[in-house]
Amino acid sequence: MMTKGHFFHKSTNHLIAAATLLFLSASCLAERPNVVIIYVDDLGYGDLGGYGHPVIQTPNIDALSREGMTFTSYYAPSALCSPSRAGVLTGRAPYRTGIKSWIPEDSGIFLRDEEITLAEVLKAEGYATALIGKWHLNSDLGSEDEPQPTDQGFDYFYGHNAFQIPTNKNPVNIYRDRELLPQQDGYTAQLYADEAINWMERRDAGQPFFLFLGMAEPHTPIENPREFNELYSEYTNGPVVPIPSGLPEVPVETLIPRGPGEYYANITYMDEQVGRVLQWLDRQHLADDTIVVFTSDNGPVTSSWLSWYETNAYGSTGGYRGRKHLLYEGGLRVPAIIRYPGVVEPGSTSDELVVGTDLFVTLAHIAGGTIPDDRPIDGVDVRAVLSGGELGDRAVYWALDSVSELEFVVRKGDWKLLIDRDGNPRELYDLASDPLEFFNLREDNAAVVADLMSGFKAQRYLHKQVYQ
Repeated sequence: MMTKGHFFHKSTNHLIAAATLLFLSASCLAERPNVVIIYVDDLGYGDLGGYGHPVIQTPNIDALSREGMTFTSYYAPSALCSPSRAGVLTGRAPYRTGIKSWIPEDSGIFLRDEEITLAEVLKAEGYATALIGKWHLNSDLGSEDEPQPTDQGFDYFYGHNAFQIPTNKNPVNIYRDRELLPQQDGYTAQLYADEAINWMERRDAGQPFFLFLGMAEPHTPIENPREFNELYSEYTNGPVVPIPSGLPEVPVETLIPRGPGEYYANITYMDEQVGRVLQWLDRQHLADDTIVVFTSDNGPVTSSWLSWYETNAYGSTGGYRGRKHLLYEGGLRVPAIIRYPGVVEPGSTSDELVVGTDLFVTLAHIAGGTIPDDRPIDGVDVRAVLSGGELGDRAVYWALDSVSELEFVVRKGDWKLLIDRDGNPRELYDLASDPLEFFNLREDNAAVVADLMSGFKAQRYLHKQVYQ
């Protein structure tokens, strides 16, 4: 049995890492690739040029796709940010960790200290670790009572929690470790790219590194340099008027639909800053020794706005039903690209069912890390997929306490069953013939429903708060 107290006593993490480094030879370190996860915020399946958007220009991310593997059936762990991030970093279904929805400020909800993150696993193997950008796995980045990124395996943290205040420009809610910083001059994409490059430059060059780069874009409220807005001026009605957050009252006068131009510009600006990070790896001759994962935490905010602060987001699901907050394909299926030189065939594509929780297991194994054996881990090792192979059949479960009464999903093979919060099967889709989820086949497939419900009922953590 491996407990966190046994395996990762947090007050001695740095001692463990130091001791590990003493026993690792230079040649052994060279065999362990660096790991960069670029986790963008609210980017939809159809929001990239390489995924078919007819307007948005994303040349750097599209180039990453040509150098790596593009996934067409990659799913986020949740259709909302906080549970999705919990799933990626722990390899566990978010409900197991107690993160059931997005975490409001000062709510007292946080990723528990007992959870073991990918950063902790890699740090124990001698990796330098940093989280730069969005965290959103607690309710107060300055709290001494809630675990912070530097308590969860990251040597260094620079970033924000839920969303940027007042907009992407000149944010006032950026922390370094537990310290709230003064206004940071610039745009979040540029600030985080700068910080990522600076951290990689000053790290110990003899250590492999793990960088989790949580870009703020294209989560609202957004603001862009003028030249990027001008690229898409034909898609904007009138002058661009930012909609700020963090004010005492809702800025009602700014809530005017102005078209998708500013949203498109925000993604292109993010792409440029991601490109700077990737180009730095190239210049430093580190690209061949680095696994790069690019993906989104959940589906997009489409023009079907649910809240005032979503005004003028125009995300694309690529035609899939739903959006952020919903467990239809548009809320869960997101773009994903993995570049792994020497393993992944450049320009390849995979339609294998891969989930964000799989990243924990796969990257830990690649780095030689130890997967905790004292708790259920929902992710699986997908290294076979990276080499062009297949995984075989698997059942996958999602849960989300949000705006819909459809709280649970089971997917097994091509069948997808949506279940309401009372545990009743409601909608059944055959994704092979109906990927857009138009035709509910529940009444005509009683045996399929019974099989999927049997698996669902066996997942105790879905039915009550069970930390397991």
